[in-house]
Amino acid sequence: MSGRTRTARTLALTAAVLVAAAAAAPGAAAIDHSKGHPGYCKTDTGVTVVVDFQQLGGTTIVRCNPQGTRGTGLDALKGAGFQIAGVQRWGEAFICRIENRPSAVEKIPVKGNEGYREACVDTPPAAGYWSYWHAGNNCAWNYSQWGVKNRDFVPGGFEGWSFSLNATADSNPRPRIAAVRPGTGGRACNARAEPKPTTNDPNARQPGSGGGNGGTGSGGDNGSGTDGGSGTDGGSNNGSGNGTGNGGQGSTTDPATQPSDGPVQRPGALPPPRPRNAGAQQAADDPSRNVAFTGGENARDVNDVVREQSGASDLAPWVAAGAVVLLAAGTTVAALRRRRARRA
Repeated sequence: MSGRTRTARTLALTAAVLVAAAAAAPGAAAIDHSKGHPGYCKTDTGVTVVVDFQQLGGTTIVRCNPQGTRGTGLDALKGAGFQIAGVQRWGEAFICRIENRPSAVEKIPVKGNEGYREACVDTPPAAGYWSYWHAGNNCAWNYSQWGVKNRDFVPGGFEGWSFSLNATADSNPRPRIAAVRPGTGGRACNARAEPKPTTNDPNARQPGSGGGNGGTGSGGDNGSGTDGGSGTDGGSNNGSGNGTGNGGQGSTTDPATQPSDGPVQRPGALPPPRPRNAGAQQAADDPSRNVAFTGGENARDVNDVVREQSGASDLAPWVAAGAVVLLAAGTTVAALRRRRARRA
């Protein structure tokens, strides 16, 4: 290889590296500070959202979605400013990451696969997933019966997300923040009975969950519960009910709830539903036992991260311009050397 060819290629490679460095973005979590606000909701308007990373590590985050109109669990999570990712197969009907956790590169020590990495292609394994909870103010946390896109949040209440690692239906960890708004401690539990799902849209239901005729659908992701709901209105992602009140691995024969490639049959189905409390609601945990938490005030703003990921940071134009200059210089040097070689 001639000297001029090596020089041109070196300059081109340097330019490419600089462009890549400008466009690269850290895999950091970020809060959308334009939505919601840090800490608990102060009134019974809106809903307080708790994200507890549990064994993933990191600080528990408490934020308020002040939305005064009717909304789903997904609305609550997004409206509080949290960044989420669904799965390729089911979209946001199945929450796979919250604040980029678990990230695509971190190892999750699930039983039987200690080096597991979450790709968010299909539903996460039962040994490592985001469990979905809800509670009225001054009430105990309940493992959600319905899905994140298929149930309304309770105004003035709480939505909870807790990472469940190597747990069962009886040991799934509830959020370690008591469902008690400051200044309301000691009051009676305030929670209406959880309504049935707001839609029969199959995309708002747990993939493969129980369908018509009280099917035996799989246990719900991100929390589930039972109260004997019928097969036609039970089951959803991030929490499912089914006609028999029995979660666990299985499939349904109801074509209205099936994806195009047929029933889901996979090992390691998510934990079966928990029975809901009959009669009076249980009181909330003692807030004095809360773990340390933050409102995400110091987290980076999602818009800044997006700009970096798109190469639109303040530094990116200068780096790109420098890369163009280097490329032009390399081309010029190569042309001059070719011209000299011809004259010689």
